Amino acid sequence: MGLDPALLSAAVLMVALVLFVSDRMRHDLIALIALILCVLVGIVAPRQALSGFADPAVITVGAVLVIGRAIELSGIASVFTGRLTKSRAPFEVQLMIVMVIGALLSAFMNNIAALVIAMPVASKLAIDAKRSPTAALMPLAFATILGGMTTLIGTPPNLILSSIRRDHVGEGFGFFDMSGIGVSVTIVGLIYMAVIGFRLLPERRAAVRGVDNPWRVFELIVPESSAGTAGLRETLRQAGARLLKVYEPGERRWRSGQGASPGRRIVVLSRQNPWTLAEESGYTAVHRRDDSPDAVTVRTAVAHGSFLIGRAYDAVASQTEGRLSIVAAGPRAARARQPLRTMEIKPGDQLFIHGSATAIAEFIPNARLLEIGRHDLQDVDFRRAGMILAIFIASIIATAFFDVLPAIAFVAAAAAIPALKLMPAEEIYRSVDWPVMVLLAAMIPVGQSFETTGAASEVSAWLSVVLDGAPVWVSLFTLGGITLLLSAILNNVATAIIMGPLAYQIAEIQGFDSDEALLMVLVGASAAFLTPIGHQNNLLVMRPGGYLFSDYARMGAPLSLLILIVATLYLSFLPF
Repeated sequence: MGLDPALLSAAVLMVALVLFVSDRMRHDLIALIALILCVLVGIVAPRQALSGFADPAVITVGAVLVIGRAIELSGIASVFTGRLTKSRAPFEVQLMIVMVIGALLSAFMNNIAALVIAMPVASKLAIDAKRSPTAALMPLAFATILGGMTTLIGTPPNLILSSIRRDHVGEGFGFFDMSGIGVSVTIVGLIYMAVIGFRLLPERRAAVRGVDNPWRVFELIVPESSAGTAGLRETLRQAGARLLKVYEPGERRWRSGQGASPGRRIVVLSRQNPWTLAEESGYTAVHRRDDSPDAVTVRTAVAHGSFLIGRAYDAVASQTEGRLSIVAAGPRAARARQPLRTMEIKPGDQLFIHGSATAIAEFIPNARLLEIGRHDLQDVDFRRAGMILAIFIASIIATAFFDVLPAIAFVAAAAAIPALKLMPAEEIYRSVDWPVMVLLAAMIPVGQSFETTGAASEVSAWLSVVLDGAPVWVSLFTLGGITLLLSAILNNVATAIIMGPLAYQIAEIQGFDSDEALLMVLVGASAAFLTPIGHQNNLLVMRPGGYLFSDYARMGAPLSLLILIVATLYLSFLPF
């Protein structure tokens, strides 16, 4: 006699859960291992093993990532954010503004992209208010997570739960079906963080200062017609720069106090970028300016453990095959007064890395660099940005008001943008977060097996016995609480896949609306505020904000409880 399929399904999910919590493997690899185990034990048919890759939820996520990337590359979101936060209002009001912007952006684009756009602005607001970035970055990260609850495409769990609903009732959630509860908990959460939450965070002076217009040390090449050192100093002074040293290419000793002959390089200190200073002074920048549409210079700090430590300044270019380069350095280089190529990178060094924002986003986490601010952005093409937004809005209208399937509407938009040359074609596949796509596609059949084998029904029956006779609001609060605790240690996609079928079964047994149960899971899966590992945005702000593991629960625990209460009251007593 073979083993009970329900028991096998539960065992596979437990193995996946342990691996997820251990955080010793990539989440997409864990999902593939779980899928293979399901096939091997016979609870997922081989023909169905790869069906997740064709699921509309997975396709929609990929299309939305492409559209969100196009909006990010256009620069319009950064301009919008920067202009709305120019205010002399008190810090609390400015924090609320930047959090509202972050939440709004994350409702329609990838949460990480929304955070990256707003993060430099939040850091600058805190510094201008003579506070540490600690006071602003975690609230902003939480705001972008909250904003993802408000629309169908705000975050992948929303699409997963919509897919579960479609499997049971034949129709998924509409584009704004979760907006009522999502906006409610977001408003309450933002007010809490702007009034109380940020005050619960310790005041730590992170090493992030001077976000806007910082001093940079870089090299220029002297033209043949250049004058002596005195002439160089005067030319640079008029351009707003200071001469630090003059040296011959390849020589090991400094040639201090001598004239600069043709072919020599000079080391300068300036607030301007190398290309602007080169143009104003008549000299030549050592590094070519990247002409890609998303070119940017990112100011970073080298964290302990970075593989760049001990290597030369050309290591970034060699590691990225020339896609990125260190074009300037920070205070230590000014004190050293030597060619950048002869210096070794040390922990705490400030490096100005220039290149495609896509390549930078891939490189910085792997190199253990902390982003401080973004500079030298390309000018915004408002016509191109307007066309991208028009296409995106059209896809939303088609989904929300004309019953067009989200997968079709957003794939059409994602195809139209590069077809109209509004986005470089090579950026399409770079835009997609492939680990998330694989995680989604692999976990969908695993989650379906949890239901088809009867495992979800058995767990639901046990929970129903525990909750027997309890009011609906108690069941909803319990369901949301379990989901929220899982989301603190699991990827929110995995949490939604596990808890979605369970919630549907509990609603059927308890006799209340299954949509209420699914929306409660939606809130709980996204409310990953208790730990830094619950959501990628939490991890992104951990080092720049100087946070400890316990700081997340310090501000996140009251927020989680507040959100659970608001969501329970909304679903129990208000129409949705």
